[in-house]
Amino acid sequence: MQGVKIKCGLEIHQMLDTAEKLFCSCPTRLTQDPPHFVFTRRLRLAKSEIGEIDPAALFEYEKGLAYRYECHRDNVCLVEMDEEPPHNMNSEALELALKFSLMIGASIVDEVHVMRKIVIDGSNVSGFQRTSLISLGGSIDVNGKKIGIQTVCLEEDAARKTEEKHEGYVSYRLDRLGIPLIEVATAPDIESPEEAREVALRIGLLLRALGKVKRGLGTIRQDLNISVEGGARIEIKGVQYLDLIPKIVELEIQRQLSLLDIRDELKRRNVKEEDLVFEPVDVTDILRSSQSKVVKKALDSGGVALALKLKGFGGLLGREIQPGRRLGTELADRARYWGGVGGLFHSDELPGYGITKDEVEKIKTRLGVEANDAFILIVDSREKVMRALKAAYERAKEALEGVPEETRAANLDGTTKFMRPRPGSARMYPETDIRPIRITPENLEELRKNLPEPPEKTLERLMKEYSLPKDMAFQLFSQQQIYFFEEAVKTTGLAPQLIATTLTNTIVSLRRDNIPVENLTEEHLLATFKAVADGKIAKEAIPVVLTEFAKNPDASLEEVLKRAGLERLTIEELREIVRKVIQENREDVSQKGEKSFGKLMGIVMERVRGRIDGAVVAQVLREELKKAISS
Repeated sequence: MQGVKIKCGLEIHQMLDTAEKLFCSCPTRLTQDPPHFVFTRRLRLAKSEIGEIDPAALFEYEKGLAYRYECHRDNVCLVEMDEEPPHNMNSEALELALKFSLMIGASIVDEVHVMRKIVIDGSNVSGFQRTSLISLGGSIDVNGKKIGIQTVCLEEDAARKTEEKHEGYVSYRLDRLGIPLIEVATAPDIESPEEAREVALRIGLLLRALGKVKRGLGTIRQDLNISVEGGARIEIKGVQYLDLIPKIVELEIQRQLSLLDIRDELKRRNVKEEDLVFEPVDVTDILRSSQSKVVKKALDSGGVALALKLKGFGGLLGREIQPGRRLGTELADRARYWGGVGGLFHSDELPGYGITKDEVEKIKTRLGVEANDAFILIVDSREKVMRALKAAYERAKEALEGVPEETRAANLDGTTKFMRPRPGSARMYPETDIRPIRITPENLEELRKNLPEPPEKTLERLMKEYSLPKDMAFQLFSQQQIYFFEEAVKTTGLAPQLIATTLTNTIVSLRRDNIPVENLTEEHLLATFKAVADGKIAKEAIPVVLTEFAKNPDASLEEVLKRAGLERLTIEELREIVRKVIQENREDVSQKGEKSFGKLMGIVMERVRGRIDGAVVAQVLREELKKAISS
């Protein structure tokens, strides 16, 4: 990747912890309970005010889905259901967006106008998301370099998807719909994968400094816009883990460079667009007796097997463009999304998957496949197969140009997959139900007086107040933990060093042991710290409790303690264990006397670890050892 010129920008979406939603008085609280009621809608596609249709909206509309909405009476009202106009904008959320804009030196608009952004994937009941431009320009400093901020917007969050297993509809829950979000979009000033992480960290810390932001997985989401020289702008949505950003950028650079290499190879082979002809060929009879489970299941259900020749693509469909992903995977992604099929087979991976060499040769003969050619094969209902083959064919044609512009979704391993076409300029239009909000110089002057301290000042203060070692304090800072650290210390009263060590060393150690620490929320950590403060567990049990929470994130503290066998020991129960250990090692005690304390302490701690404090164990052991020696 050395020497590769890239352009990269970030869009950070931070959920605000306001009392009410952005355009109604419902609380900003998510619910896990079963819904009180459900309703279903279908969304229609409309042209914009300038008579254009947004390509991303068209893509979602053509799926032909219905949307099932789950509602709770205590956090959903007629506004979310699109049965009532929006109320006035939440002033608390607007104030937070204005404060953030002042913190980065942005130019704030004179009037805030609410716009509608077309979104018809079902995540907004109305078919659009309300968003407002708050400021333009501004910058942040990252390692001595200025990173430009293009826009700061205030918008409503979307509904959260709960189910899409059923063919024909998708389920959403409306509790999240309408929660205020601050959206921060940077200029494409980022020049390396690690710098992308540093920029996201800096913006995240500034947002945290506001105080009223929601925390935990899913409350801050990063979108990346990446292109390499000669490539195309790719938007990658939904990056939730800060440490994953460098890997995603690196692998997207790899993907684009690989696609450019494939384009160049196709040029060397003199493959032109007119050489790629959409003429699917029915090969059902060839595969009728196939031993492939996928093929057999589809054909037994009345499906067909259609194949399509791709002239000049031999050996390229199997070329790796990201770890575990090939050009054939890109074609398969398009086939899945447009055709609703499970995937496709391509000639670079065949014979395989139960399809024999003889069957492959027969398909090649029927298609007229020559040395440098390839073919793709899809088995499903005829309607689905035709749509899927057409989508894969269109993606193959795009390979002649190199990198197609598109929106992609981030995978947990840092790779990405096709999500939808990139939206066009026809998706925004004015919201007619909400009046513009005037921002006066007096408003801004008042807000300037109450801006939060910069993150660096917070870091300096915490080091001084809590006597934290510099390296530990910077580790908390770089992991966006400085604000939670202070809250945990004030809430629980535990030693700052213990909390800081847990947030840095302990969690890192658990990650090395392949414990899924990404499942740990601040609620899990606070519950664990409070359990130590309340004497329910000893501090030695923290790694055990966090391990159980990571493996069972929906469990309560009581369930976790029971699973880990960490019910609190009484002093009398401890004495019984100590006496038993002394009795088991009576020969050692009689020979070494008090010098046997170290060995006995190790044995006792092994049996009681986490169920009672080590200092109490030491005190009881000394008492019982003294009795044993004098008896």
